[in-house]
Amino acid sequence: MSEEKVIQSVILDDENSTLIILDQTLLPNEKKLLRLTSQNQIWEAIYSLRVRGAPAIGIAAGYGAYLGTKESTAESYEELYEDFKKVKEYLASSRPTAVNLFWALDRMEKRFLDEKGKSAQKVKDALRDEAEAIRKEDEKICATIGGNALTLLKNGMGILTHCNAGTIATAKYGTALAPIYLGVERGYNFKVYADETRPLLQGARLTAWELNEAGIDVTLICDNMASIVMKEGKIQTVLVGCDRVAANGDTANKIGTSGVAILAKHYGIPFYVCAPLSTIDLKCATGDDIHIELRPDEEITAKWYEKPMAPEGVKTYNPCFDVTDHNLITAIVTEKGIIYPPYDKNLPKIFK
Repeated sequence: MSEEKVIQSVILDDENSTLIILDQTLLPNEKKLLRLTSQNQIWEAIYSLRVRGAPAIGIAAGYGAYLGTKESTAESYEELYEDFKKVKEYLASSRPTAVNLFWALDRMEKRFLDEKGKSAQKVKDALRDEAEAIRKEDEKICATIGGNALTLLKNGMGILTHCNAGTIATAKYGTALAPIYLGVERGYNFKVYADETRPLLQGARLTAWELNEAGIDVTLICDNMASIVMKEGKIQTVLVGCDRVAANGDTANKIGTSGVAILAKHYGIPFYVCAPLSTIDLKCATGDDIHIELRPDEEITAKWYEKPMAPEGVKTYNPCFDVTDHNLITAIVTEKGIIYPPYDKNLPKIFK
């Protein structure tokens, strides 16, 4: 991806103690950067999906933990640690499913504890460095995932995506979109089909927008059109990101992903999950142990309409994620390589 095409979704303005984010709830109609100066604003941005995508959430959490601790007037290490723990606990309450949120906050706490005995200012400096490291490492990780996934693709392929696992969901390149960007850089021609991804339309508003901005051949389809484009032979592979991978390979991703996986299995199409190691949770035995976040009713009934498009008072069920069974996943692509079944045996090996 050329530098002029780079879209940064999370930026630290340390001089002004500000976290700058691209408000993804306004895309594609408005490209607006928000300047967040309080913990309440950062919490709300994560909860309301102004910043979204597992890696981007982790980056925002790292910066948020630093900025929250930077505000502390504590002079001793012990007092500063008490303030840090409050910041960490508050930010952790914003989204329950994306493991990167907790991974980043735990990593920030580990760095804090590594600085034991040092002055409050040196600890704050170390937290800033750790948050920056999380962002820089994510950029490298995404590029490596993209390179690994690209070995599974061929020039001219039709690729189906779901939700948004692109550059605005990460530091750069994305996860599931990384092989597309890297392939285009190397002269590949892909035809990408983007599911709209109801009810928040991340595929329509975000994936279609960023691929179109980058000059990549992208076609937007409704979620319920995935079957027909597969049947018509337009799709040769499916690439998705994820928010958490359980130890047995079950994978939580945006609602609708499991349906795409079932269709891909039916039509004999490879289904690949692009997952940084930070999203693999070996402490989580199966997908049944993943907490699924429920979102507000109005996201289904009224959010995108001038007038409500459902009967007033009708009951709704709005899970933000679903779990794709490991038996439906062809391979999980990480920065350390491509993992094939059996996942319960092969996922732990990647960490050794």
